[in-house]
Parts: sequence; C-alpha cells; structure tokens
Amino acid sequence: QEQLVESGGGLVKPGGSLTLSCDATGFTKAYYGIAWFRQAPGKEREAVSAMSSTEYSIWYADSVKGRATISRDNAKTTLYLQMNTMRLEDTAVYYCAIQTLPSGLRDWDNYKYWGQGTQVTVSS
Repeated sequence: QEQLVESGGGLVKPGGSLTLSCDATGFTKAYYGIAWFRQAPGKEREAVSAMSSTEYSIWYADSVKGRATISRDNAKTTLYLQMNTMRLEDTAVYYCAIQTLPSGLRDWDNYKYWGQGTQVTVSS
C-alpha cells in the first residue's frame, strides 16, 4: 500500500531552521513530480516546492525562494525540505505529495498521493 509519512515538524523560533522528511513506502510504480505543500490556519493550501523524479526540474514558491531546499535521498524513498531563516508566516501544516502519472511539475491537481501532514509552528 502506497504511503507517505511526514516528520520533522515542531516549534522553531523566527530565524531558525527546520528539516522536514517524507518517507515514501509501497510505491511500486514510477512517480513523476514530488512536492511539498502547506496549509496555514484559515488559508488555502499552497505549493511550496516541487522536484521532478529526475531532479532535473526544481521549483520554489516565491515566499520560500532562497530559504528552502528540496532534496531526496539516494534510495529515492525519502524527500526532504530544509527551511532556513524561518518566519512567522511559515507556520502551517506541511504535506508531501506525489504524482504517479506523467504531468507538468506544477500540475498541482495531479498530485494524488498525500501524507498526513506535519505541523510547523514558528513562534518566539
């Protein structure tokens, strides 16, 4: 059974750093885009960063550009999102997601597999 499990969330002070992980298990078929999304209280879910399965294409939202790094381990089973210089507005539940059909990297509607999310709170 395909499953995505996020971890690494928590409380961080403004200006601090955090690395989120997403373990992918049970995926027997190829996947395409892998991405991080977040949803803050009272706001719509937004894409934060995405990477193609070949790692050739990488995208960051303007809100995190220069502060975030998306990466994957060599076994291609764990996705990471490193966030630096964190801001209050980074507070949200962060989700990882996967495309299992050929799609454009930013074809957000085709990210069909989702994790349960991990809470990130930026507060002094």
